[in-house]
Amino acid sequence: MIARPLDAAGRLRVWALTTGEHMSEAQDWAGRVAVVTGGGSGIGAALCRRFAEAGMSIVVADVDKPAAVEVAGQLADEGVLVADARALPVRVDVASADEVAALGEATMDAFGAVHLVCNNAGVSAGGLSWEVPMSDWQWVMEVNLWGVVYGVRTFVPLIVRSGGGHIVNTASMAGLTSPPFMSPYSVAKHGVVALSEALYHELSFSHPEVEASVLCPGWVRTRIHEAGRNRPQRHGGPTMFGEGGLSEGEEGADGPGAMVAQLIASGMDPSEVADLVWSAVLERRFWVFTGDDWIAMAAERARGAFAGENPQLRLPGIELPVEPDDSAGSD
Repeated sequence: MIARPLDAAGRLRVWALTTGEHMSEAQDWAGRVAVVTGGGSGIGAALCRRFAEAGMSIVVADVDKPAAVEVAGQLADEGVLVADARALPVRVDVASADEVAALGEATMDAFGAVHLVCNNAGVSAGGLSWEVPMSDWQWVMEVNLWGVVYGVRTFVPLIVRSGGGHIVNTASMAGLTSPPFMSPYSVAKHGVVALSEALYHELSFSHPEVEASVLCPGWVRTRIHEAGRNRPQRHGGPTMFGEGGLSEGEEGADGPGAMVAQLIASGMDPSEVADLVWSAVLERRFWVFTGDDWIAMAAERARGAFAGENPQLRLPGIELPVEPDDSAGSD
């Protein structure tokens, strides 16, 4: 048995490490504490709301402090928070190990424990792999991969200290496939998948009271394609969508950037993604996907790889020209 911190009434919470008693019911999470990075918008904001509806206190962490304040205020003003639960907005740049560590300290100072952490902050940039500016590569890798590494290093020990819980890392279906024109994003997300899977096994051996999941969404209605608005000065400062990277380019509305923007706009609502994550937490399930078409695409990629076939480009929602058959003869 692992002792938890005292609850509001001064009672000692005890968590048995048997499968049947391991926070598998929604009511088990009421009164707990969740931290969500990238919580100021998109999937992160939806996760904050979903966890608040379950009775949890929420740390809304985002590099955009006004956005975090707005989300926290909405949870309070709209009566989403349950009983004595609170929402705390915190500014954090997850690309900084020191700032992520400070986020952990702020969480423990405010609530004395943390049970559920979503390393969700993410940005995007793209273009031809050999032409993407190094500042874009560095920015995307710092946020999307190193930010998750810092989150794992900071929060796993705190979850253990709090008696156990769950950590969810946001990757992408781009972490299980390799779409063109977005290499920095895809490389980082492949890394998040690998880290998360290793973490799952490590926790099962050393701290079975802590679960791990990886979220691999497809197209979701977020502002990820506008992430340049929060680009730090060390990487060139804020940019608007269309200013370099994965932009409309010379082909205008038919360019890859515009196509991505259209697909994002037609994607899944973030609240649906949050529901899928919540179900995975309750079911102690590692993989979190957002659609069968994406699963089929990843499965076909794996099948083709083990069959020794050259990569085939398949993206849900995009009609692509038929690629040449390598086995066909020439005239």
